[in-house]
Amino acid sequence: MSVAQLNAAPSVEVEHVIPLPHAPRAASAVRRHVHTVLAGWNLRAEDAEDVLLVVSELLTNAIIHALPPARLRLSRVLVGGRAAVRVEVTDTGPAAPARLSAAALDPDEHGRGICIINALSARCGVVVHTGGTSRWAEVLVG
Repeated sequence: MSVAQLNAAPSVEVEHVIPLPHAPRAASAVRRHVHTVLAGWNLRAEDAEDVLLVVSELLTNAIIHALPPARLRLSRVLVGGRAAVRVEVTDTGPAAPARLSAAALDPDEHGRGICIINALSARCGVVVHTGGTSRWAEVLVG
């Protein structure tokens, strides 16, 4: 998607807000919904896959580590003059940490999300506010 396409598509919404059910099984339904949104934005397949991976990581983080309710906001933005998709997940703050032993945490299954997000996004960050926490990433597209 080019900057011209971003600005020249008034019939296509540039922002979607999706409430996130606080259940691991909900993640696949949310990803399918996001895939439909991205297809409507005519993203290239490889760009859509990058955005979906970032969505998955932020969504999983909210489901596992945060208090509900949570919401996902997708928006089309410009980053340094280039088209991007902003993925933002807002929750009501961190849940009390589970009392798991170090042996219960498999490093092959957990802890790589931020590395994936950093690798795929042009910018990312966390904002703590009175309503909770927002984690966001902007993925260049086109």
